[in-house]
Amino acid sequence: MPVMPHFSLRRPAMGHISYLVLFALYISLFLNIVYYKQAFTLLPVDSLHNALVFATMPLVLFCVINILVTLASFLWLDKPVISLFILVSAAAQYFIMTFGVVIDRSMITNIIDTTPAESFALMSTKMVLTMLLSGLLAVLIAWWIRVTKPHSAWRSIVLRVGSIVVSALLIVLVALLFYKDYASLFRNNKELVKSLNPSNSIVAVNSWYSHNRLAHMPLVRIGEDATQKAVMKNGPRHNLTILVLGETSRADSFSLGGYSRETNPRLKQDNVVYFPNTTSCGTATAISVPCMFSNMPRARYKEELAQHQEGLLDVIQRAGINVLWNENDGGCKGACDRVPHQDMTRLNLPGQCVDGECYDDVLFQGLDAYINNLKGDGVIVLHTIGSHGPTYYNRYPKALRTFSPTCDSNEIQNCTKEQLVNTYDNTLVNVDYIVDKAIKLLQSKQNTFTTSLVYLSDHGESLGENGVYLHGLPWSIAPDTQKHVPMLIWLSEDYQKRDNVNYSCLKDHAKANHYSQDNLFSTMLGLAGVDTREYQAHDDIVAPCRGAS
Repeated sequence: MPVMPHFSLRRPAMGHISYLVLFALYISLFLNIVYYKQAFTLLPVDSLHNALVFATMPLVLFCVINILVTLASFLWLDKPVISLFILVSAAAQYFIMTFGVVIDRSMITNIIDTTPAESFALMSTKMVLTMLLSGLLAVLIAWWIRVTKPHSAWRSIVLRVGSIVVSALLIVLVALLFYKDYASLFRNNKELVKSLNPSNSIVAVNSWYSHNRLAHMPLVRIGEDATQKAVMKNGPRHNLTILVLGETSRADSFSLGGYSRETNPRLKQDNVVYFPNTTSCGTATAISVPCMFSNMPRARYKEELAQHQEGLLDVIQRAGINVLWNENDGGCKGACDRVPHQDMTRLNLPGQCVDGECYDDVLFQGLDAYINNLKGDGVIVLHTIGSHGPTYYNRYPKALRTFSPTCDSNEIQNCTKEQLVNTYDNTLVNVDYIVDKAIKLLQSKQNTFTTSLVYLSDHGESLGENGVYLHGLPWSIAPDTQKHVPMLIWLSEDYQKRDNVNYSCLKDHAKANHYSQDNLFSTMLGLAGVDTREYQAHDDIVAPCRGAS
């Protein structure tokens, strides 16, 4: 009988030092391309000296990683540590290069708070291939390679200690020669280190842990003196306020603020007061939402305190006002934890919800009946998914597709500028529709309620300007497009008369002054008629025009 050929796939063998050096080189060279690109831009390589400084960067990084993985090898943890470094670095490099993000504590918060639907929206062929080739394949190779056992354990220890010593001496040598250059580069460009893999992710996770370990401390109560003003309690009608909490809507694209394209056709007819100069507290939902619902202004905002302290809705509810939070954006980030709230995506309504995400129209499901059965005054928060990217094309129904051609892909960096802007602007047409619908709902209840509405987005968005997409950059370096947000107020004629609010005065103040999310806390307390020491009249946007002639 013929002999069948035998194929065998032998595991390659490698000495321990060679193994550690190989993967230290891979991580330091191939998974830090974005770091070298940024450093090359920030350090003008226009002289031999600067060229030498730049050339030592891969050497220093290799030495640091080699020291870490070699130290791990003494505890037989070199393969797990190498695998972790590769996966973390590959993922970080992809997102930095693709979207221009910065890996810091706030980004870790965003990742943890991201819903499965939001995570799936980021998935793309490019991302999968990049992670498979630069991450998973490298990890599989790291585990496939067989590290040969030395003839002498002591010889192995000596060689590894020697490798650590040589690496450390090389770092010292570079420091002696170029310390001033490195110090100047990193002192003047503090964000550069946040592109250095894997240290950026390790530092960010540690910072997140240190920042959030106080979250489970006893709840700090505020506004314990809160009561509702007599004018609200004893009026002929109950008071009803809707707060529409926007997501990722940037003020630069609101036609109410002067944008050349008509993105707010309905609100233009609604006699709203638009505030064109409004800034956010943060550049991500996980920062902005807790901040705007807290009694702390951005300048003195303490995230760790906000996580175990009551906020705006707690105070309103304590004053005896009914509160409801309708959710369509992955959670209220603690702002609604102690008041009635419901996740509208769980309704999974046909025609409105697909793959765990819904159009913002779902927020009105059952709302009319809720208002009809409301006993007393009420404040309703509608947390929209708004303009959340990168799947902008999923944020509006076909009937509201106003601008074309569109970018019907989550790989927004591959779309043309025209397609991307068209798609994003269509999301704002839907925002216009949702806010107008809320106003129309309030108008239909004016026989029984004195009504008002506030719309405020949590943060803005970058649409490829200077190579930056989405949002979440640190406040200090974030572009204005991520911090400049739309805000508007609508007061019914009945509200204006009852509270003696001069609408023309309010519109004049809106154009002439700068506002921020710091104003939301006292403005909402003022609209709901809550009397408490926490209320600050100078932060209440409406206050200067109450009783104004």
